[in-house]
Amino acid sequence: MALRLIIGNKNYSSWSLRPWLAIKVAGIAFEEMLLSLDAPDFKSRLAAIGGAGKVPVLIDGDTCIWESLAILEYLAEKFPMAGLWPREPQVRAHARAIATEMHAGFQSLRRDLPMNVRRPVRPRPLEAGASADVARIDTIWRECRARFGAGGPFLYGAFGAADAMYAPVVSRFHTYAVEVSAVARDYMRALMALPAWREWREAAQHEPWVLPQDEVDWPDAPRE
Repeated sequence: MALRLIIGNKNYSSWSLRPWLAIKVAGIAFEEMLLSLDAPDFKSRLAAIGGAGKVPVLIDGDTCIWESLAILEYLAEKFPMAGLWPREPQVRAHARAIATEMHAGFQSLRRDLPMNVRRPVRPRPLEAGASADVARIDTIWRECRARFGAGGPFLYGAFGAADAMYAPVVSRFHTYAVEVSAVARDYMRALMALPAWREWREAAQHEPWVLPQDEVDWPDAPRE
């Protein structure tokens, strides 16, 4: 039985993008089930499945895993050949540290720059907290590329779970034309060049749903 990944809107659901991108890049077979975040039966349908009533949720037979980072850990253990975490223990610990920092932090950035894939690229003023978040993320990316990135264009060379965790940040930085270092910009280009990234983006462009709370230009909801 194939894995089943339950996700939210591709235009808005940053948490859904993380495991979806990892599964796609790793070439793992799965079935996708999309529930719009504003669907009247969203909570009830997820409650029937299990977990916290949020997306994403990964179903593997009788096993139900929720929370993006937990799903990535499960995939890494089930499919070790996918190489979602670096092989060396010290490097793997570093990757887990920055992934956890992403999972738990950067609240100002999330608030000021909600993920909106189909919004035309244009700047948005940042509050002090979001600017500090941008600076910290830029530092993380530059340090990872300098210390661990010799084997490829991603944070630890080859694409992995840490890249999946930061993928929605790449989307936000692109959408809102956030100024970052040249190293960070090159990293963003590499991630956005992935066929899986383009597949997600194309699907997001054609979704019918509009969620006002995630449209910073509301009542306008411009599309590319």
